[in-house]
Order: sequence, then structure tokens, then C-alpha cells
Amino acid sequence: MSLLIIFKLLGSLALLMFGMKSMSEALQKMAGPQLRHVLGAMTTNRVTGMLTGMCVTAAVQSSTATTLMTVSFVNAGLLTLVQAISVIMGANIGTTLTAWIMSLGMGFNIADFVYPAFFLGIILIYMKKRRIIGDFLFGVSFLFLGLGTLKETGYSLVDDPASKEAISAFFSGFSDGNFLVSLLFLLIGTILTLCVQSSAAIMAITMMLCSTGVLHIDQGVMLVLGENVGTTITSNIVAMGANTQARRAAFAHLSFNAVGVIWVLVLMKPFYQMVCHFSGFDPSMSPDAPDFAIKASVTLATFHSAFNVSNTLLLIWFIPQIEKFVCMVIKPKNSKDEEDFRLHFITSGIMKTPELSVLEAQKEISSFSERIQRMFGMVIELLTEKDQNKFNKLFSRIEKYENIADNMEISIADYLDQVSDAHLSDETKAKIRAMLREISEVESIGDSCYHMAQTINFKVQGKKEHFTDEQYKNLHEMMSLTNQALTQMNQLISGRKDYFNVNRCYNIENEINNYRNQLKSQNIIDVNNHKYTYAIGTIYMDLINACEKLGDYVVNVVEARTGTRMHL
Repeated sequence: MSLLIIFKLLGSLALLMFGMKSMSEALQKMAGPQLRHVLGAMTTNRVTGMLTGMCVTAAVQSSTATTLMTVSFVNAGLLTLVQAISVIMGANIGTTLTAWIMSLGMGFNIADFVYPAFFLGIILIYMKKRRIIGDFLFGVSFLFLGLGTLKETGYSLVDDPASKEAISAFFSGFSDGNFLVSLLFLLIGTILTLCVQSSAAIMAITMMLCSTGVLHIDQGVMLVLGENVGTTITSNIVAMGANTQARRAAFAHLSFNAVGVIWVLVLMKPFYQMVCHFSGFDPSMSPDAPDFAIKASVTLATFHSAFNVSNTLLLIWFIPQIEKFVCMVIKPKNSKDEEDFRLHFITSGIMKTPELSVLEAQKEISSFSERIQRMFGMVIELLTEKDQNKFNKLFSRIEKYENIADNMEISIADYLDQVSDAHLSDETKAKIRAMLREISEVESIGDSCYHMAQTINFKVQGKKEHFTDEQYKNLHEMMSLTNQALTQMNQLISGRKDYFNVNRCYNIENEINNYRNQLKSQNIIDVNNHKYTYAIGTIYMDLINACEKLGDYVVNVVEARTGTRMHL
């Protein structure tokens, strides 16, 4: 085997993987937000969840993308574990479409038709409004060009007597058909898929080897089974840094496919015969037969589909049992102090596609915002805390929250910066710009809370004067209004802006402004009437003004999220 042929094999495989990735990302850019809404809404029971997973995977041409999206939803608390398992089952069926695309490419020289698609794609790429369609055409073209090159390279190996003899001799050493040999090929398929991180690429190699006759179809179907196990590893790697439920969802994917492989191995002979009968393939057919190549690739695609469909239809009724099993295996992590800095939804590991990464960033911002409201609640508590030890502990917690807020802003911004380096749709670019503004404003709210805590601490440490009952009453009223504004903001960030009443937020901000102005005027009168000193009046108004400023930051977050401008 010459060095040139080896590089052609590797290059065609890389071209195929790049084409599949580009095609999948383009499809997600075209329908990413809608698909996320569908995935979150259409999972009311196990059947609709399965159908949703199947349709989404068929649409984006990537079971990995669907599985990662599902794990992200579980991590964000948008899907239950039961819903996630049904979606992942459907994704296994949806991914079988990829195998049929592969068999189509093996059936005839599809590479002849890709060049017009390349030409049309480059025209669309330079048309800004049609750029994503151009990316999709380029992805499909690279996919089929890689398939065509892989097939041609495989046939060139067969045409070379020395190469064919060497490869055939290697595989003939495993032709006795015993169970251990079958397990070996299953393991090879699993390891190759794990290393390459693309079941589509290994499926293409399997089809090429079987269609040229150097690999027997019996060994090919074992590689296909191994690919089904190997493809589950990606989601498990990504979920390692996620919460317990997300890790359970990823492990359910592995368990589901592993159980399927086990029962298929037990029933391999009748199952394999059924597939061959359905596809019209005779295992004793000579590789020199005219239609051997197409029938071999169709048989592998049929086996892949039959396995995933049968496994899903069989195990979909046992989802509660699968849930209990994964819950038993994956125990919750040791609970940590909620005040330790840790991103909950943005996970390390394999980088997801930009369209899906935006979802995780949005949930992280929601967690950030909720944490800041808890910080404001501590400030309210600090205002009336009389016990000095409890006061000091509470103030220390607020200081800790301030440091966490700074770290969260930087970490989320860095993550969004990584995402923005990719080729993004205009909608996603706008979302990232809005989210960067949101985290800046939310962090400013944290700064205001810390400033208020410092002001209260300064008053307490002075130990000379106290607020009057009237001042305490006014401060609590102002803080209550401010907390309402924060609640409105969190409802918007954690929900959908379509259902958010912007006027409600606008009205609360108006109330805060008017109340601040009223208290400012009253403070001057009270100081002049010697109800309290000028010093305590200054501290009092510092807290009132900080609440008003905090309300302004809330309005800025709402404007960034809704894309509207409030005229206050």
C-alpha cells in the first residue's frame, strides 16, 4: 500500500467529517432556536419525546448534537430525566438517516454532482442573506466528495493485487465466525468511534470495506454495533462537568445502546437473516457481482436502522426502570456550599456548536441573576440585624457574593468570547451582544448591593446613631420595590421574552424614581427640623439612591434581553 493511498484515505475521511460537521452546523443555524423550543415543549410523554428526538436529529443530521442539546436541557432543569431518555431514544432512530445518505454515496459516483453545488454554494455565501444555505451546500458537497474519494480509494486498493491480498489476508484471519471474533470487531468499532468522535466516519469506512469485498458483511455489522456504543461516549465526556441529572441522562444513552447490543448479540443469527432478507442481500454473494457494492452498503444501513428502531420500540416501555438504574449507578456529588464559585451550566470538555452553546450561556446568566437577587435579600436582612456576630457573618457572605459576581461575569464573558470566534448566524451574534451587556449590568447590580452593605456596615461600626422608625419603614418600602424589579428581571431572564410584560417593569421603575424624589425632599425637611442629624440623613439617602441606581441597572438588563428601549 503506497503512502499516497494512505493519505488519500485519511484525507477523504477528514473531508467527510468536515462536510458532516459543516452541514449539521448550518442546519442548526437555520433552525437552532426553533429546534430548542420544540425540544423543550414537545416532550410531554415518552412517545412524543421519542418522536421529537427523531425529528430533531433527522433535521440537524447529528445525533451527537441532539444528545448534547438534551444533556444541556437536563443540566439547565428544562427537561426531566425521563423526558431526556425518550428524546435520546428518538435521536438514535433519527441518526439512521445518516447511514442511508452514506449508502447513497456508495451506490453511484455522487462526486460528479457536487461541483455545481460548490459553485452555487460560493455564490450564496457571498449573498449575506443566503450565506447559511451556502454553508449547508458546501457541507453536503464536502460530505459526498469525501464519500466518493473514499470509495474510489477503496476500489484502487482492491484493484492493486498486493494491497488486496494483504488486506484480505488480515481480515481472513478473523473469518472463523466465532463469538470472540464478533466481540473483537464490536470492540474495534467502539474504539474507532471513540477516537474519531464520529460514527458517520466509521460507518463510511465500514461501508467502503464491505462494498469492496475485503471485509465480510458479518464483520461489518459488528462494527456497526460497536459504532452505536462508541457514539455515546461523547455525551458522557461532556456531562462529566455537569450536574447529577445531566450525567445520568448521558449514562442512560450509554446504557440504552449497551442493552440493545446485548440482546442483538443473543439473537444475532435470526436478526441478521431478517435484515439480509429485507435488503435482498445474499451473504454468499461474490464481491465481483455487479450489484454487490450497493447491496452491501444498503444492508449495513438497513441493519443500522433495524437495530435502532427495534431497540427503541423495545426499551421505550422500560424508561422508568432505566431511570431507576442510572439513578442507582450515578450518585449525587457531595453537596458543596452554594456560595463556592462554580459555573453550573457552562461545562468544560468538548466544545459544542455555537448555536447550542448560547443556551448554556443563557441559563448561566439566569443562575447569575438569581444569585444576585439572593445577595440583595442579604442586604435587606443586614439592615435590621441586631446581633453583632450574625451581622459580621452576613456581611462576610455579601463580600463573598461580590467576589463570586466578579468571577462569574469574567467566566461567562470568556465563554461567550470563545463562542463568538465561530461562524455564527446574525441572530446568534445579536444574542451574544445582548448577553454580554446583560452580564455587565447584572454585575453592576452586585456592585450596588455590596455598596449598600458597606454603607450599612459603616453606620453600624460608628455605633453613634440609628435610623428612626420612619426611616426604617421608608427603606423597607424602597427595598421592597427594588426587589420586585429584580423579580421581574429574573422572570424575563429565566423565561421567554414573548410572554414578558415590559410595562410592568417600566411601572416599577417609575415608582422607584418617584419614591426616591419624594424621600429626598422629605429628608431635607426632616434634617432641618432636627428629626435626625445630617450625617445619618446622608447614610439614609445613600441607601435610597443605591436602590434607585440598582433599578436603573434592572431596566438596562430588560432592554438588552427584549431589544427594546424604555423612555424613562
